[in-house]
Amino acid sequence: MAYPPPQGPYLPYGGLPQAYSDQPAYQGAPQTPYPPQGHSPYPQQHGYGPPPPQGQYPPQGYPPQQGAYSRPPPQGYPPPQAYPPQQQQYGQPPRGQYPPQQPYGLSGAPPPGPPPSGPYGSSQQPYGGPQTIPTPPSIGYIPGQIAQGDASADADALRKAMKGFGTDESTLIRVLSHQTPLQVALLKQTYHQRHHRSLESDISSETSSHFQLCLLSILRGPLQQDVHNLNKALKGAGTNETLLNDVLLARSNADLHAIKRAYQNTYHRPLEADVSGDLSAKTERLFAMVVAGTRQEDSAPVLAQQVDADVAELHAATEGRVGTDQVAVCAILSNRSDSTIQAIAHAYEFKYRISLEKVLEKEFSGHMEQALVQVVRAGTDRAMRDAVNLEDAMKGLGTKDELLVSRVVAAHWNRGHMEQVKGAYRVRYGKELVARIRGETSGDYMRCLMAMVE
Repeated sequence: MAYPPPQGPYLPYGGLPQAYSDQPAYQGAPQTPYPPQGHSPYPQQHGYGPPPPQGQYPPQGYPPQQGAYSRPPPQGYPPPQAYPPQQQQYGQPPRGQYPPQQPYGLSGAPPPGPPPSGPYGSSQQPYGGPQTIPTPPSIGYIPGQIAQGDASADADALRKAMKGFGTDESTLIRVLSHQTPLQVALLKQTYHQRHHRSLESDISSETSSHFQLCLLSILRGPLQQDVHNLNKALKGAGTNETLLNDVLLARSNADLHAIKRAYQNTYHRPLEADVSGDLSAKTERLFAMVVAGTRQEDSAPVLAQQVDADVAELHAATEGRVGTDQVAVCAILSNRSDSTIQAIAHAYEFKYRISLEKVLEKEFSGHMEQALVQVVRAGTDRAMRDAVNLEDAMKGLGTKDELLVSRVVAAHWNRGHMEQVKGAYRVRYGKELVARIRGETSGDYMRCLMAMVE
């Protein structure tokens, strides 16, 4: 099945979707209705714990619906809602909040088709129901797409900021920190046409250190930044497991296939071969399932009977036996949609009185544990997962600056999601994400990160 063709005008250069200026307060992950309507034993779930002092929370929408990680909710689960649940995808605009994107510059190339059949644990038909509509690629994941409009003023401002003696860093931050993926493409094209120079090359020569890393990460756009990070994670001795997890886990099939094509075009090697060569044993098997890009589509319904079967199989593969059937666990979690994983996690905890995340932490270790926990967190509450990951890049002795840049840039492409991440961070840690970044960084590097978050 081909993706439905994009409809309507694309975003004009310099414009923001209407939803950017009117985001609701963070309310926790949308809840998967399990069991179905009329059969729920779950009382209303409480939020994240005691509220912070007056004035710290946005005025509406609290408490959130999703509890903190690794902690069972005090009083069960929320009441059921209609199928399918509305868990948004990483890198994907919140449903109904972005105007459709016109495939400008594609020269008639057809959109990608449905993903091919995959390895153990995947299926030809989407899990849980009949043929479903494939999730379309995220904005910026179709090569050749570009914003309409006139970017000459911004291109000229950037050239003026870097021309001659000294650099106007504040202009670089102001112009680049709020570009959308398609606007970045137009800005780079316009800069080259007007000034016969590469914007990336000029930024590289005029800036340095982590400030340079911020700006270049923006200029690559989300797809090429993913490709760049994968090469960084896989090249040389050892594997940057955290960066590999960030790029590949809990992604839509369409985005994974776009990443694989771009990686092949950039480095002239198949991504599957490079990932397989860097990993080993069951972790290699897990990532082979992930990179195949055959997980359940977002539009597939969540069926209680099939959720029960997955819960029983997960228990039989972990706590219900001596040793762990790692392949069975990987096959389920790598091939289910976020909505299904959310339902599985709720049902597992309700039935066995222990969170699925805690089970994974007990039964697995090392990279495998980290990867599976990230998948479950993305399914149960993606905004909270990203908030926790941002804190992990800053906590402890010394800031993991490259990881912090990568995670802030990845989240900032979807302004609606960034607002949810900020709300989740406030709920989890009782402070503002911007204030935390200000305390961990400095100079133009700090100002660039703060501009992307704000």
